[in-house]
Amino acid sequence: MQTVYILNIPNFYSSYYLYGFNKEFRVKFQMDNSFVKYNNKPVIIFKINDKVGVINNDDPVYFDQDLYNQVDSYFVTNKLIDNEAFKQEKVKPLFPHYPINILPLYLRLFNVGLLKYLKPRTLARELYILKRRPRYKNYNLKTEKEDFIFFTASIWKKEPETNQIRAEFIRYCKQDPRLKFEGGFIPRSDGNNFDFDDVLNDKKYPPKVFSKLSTKSKVALNNAAVYGAVSWRLAEYLNQSLFVLSFPFKIELPVDFTHENNIYFIELTGEFKIVFDKVINNPDIHKRVAENGKQYFSRHCTPQAQAKYILKTMFE
Repeated sequence: MQTVYILNIPNFYSSYYLYGFNKEFRVKFQMDNSFVKYNNKPVIIFKINDKVGVINNDDPVYFDQDLYNQVDSYFVTNKLIDNEAFKQEKVKPLFPHYPINILPLYLRLFNVGLLKYLKPRTLARELYILKRRPRYKNYNLKTEKEDFIFFTASIWKKEPETNQIRAEFIRYCKQDPRLKFEGGFIPRSDGNNFDFDDVLNDKKYPPKVFSKLSTKSKVALNNAAVYGAVSWRLAEYLNQSLFVLSFPFKIELPVDFTHENNIYFIELTGEFKIVFDKVINNPDIHKRVAENGKQYFSRHCTPQAQAKYILKTMFE
């Protein structure tokens, strides 16, 4: 069995990939002092044979040129299409993923290194976050859904376009008499809700509850996250065999989605009614997109599939 050496202690952003490595390979922690500054950061630095790779899961998107210069392959969750830094030769795109609870693996793999390299407060916070995340589950295919929509989101200070898309989706779902809607915007802690008071929700959903309610949705909205990043929700939606309604991606994927096959693309919020008319009046369209989206996930996005993809890509 191939051995993967983990050269830093990544934070929970990278939990999906640690889980995949552990499922497919023999994983060992071997702290490299040249990468100490990347401990508890959204990156995994690893070594396979004589090659060093990095998985950059940073959100908001950030490119670390210094780290890029030190490795053989630089894998990124968000390979931005219009950013020159991400067009460099060693940059490789990844498939969508989402953070999961890997607490037992985290404690076993990094062991006393957690106390040696992380401050107590930092470690306590990381353990708390990991515990709250849902454990990875490969959901059974189930495309039949009631006319129910669950959608909740934060209001982002620097993403007016994303805020507007989400607000219009919430408004549409609340006014369509065919739909039962739950959710809304989470009020900002600073009190500035950017005039979205009509779509606020006074309830917060822990990650596990969020995941459970999402599985019931007839349609799942995917739009670009901060600075064009792919949303964590996308991979989980696909895993749950949901019909994914998406605005165009701002990142490169190793394998593209296909409109009306495994995803449904739109460009304007005014198209929401067209989509809901289709999925409610024509169950075959809903079933096809949901089933093929799940197939895309099973083929490319599972932790094991991504671990194999990373190994193959590094040694091509």
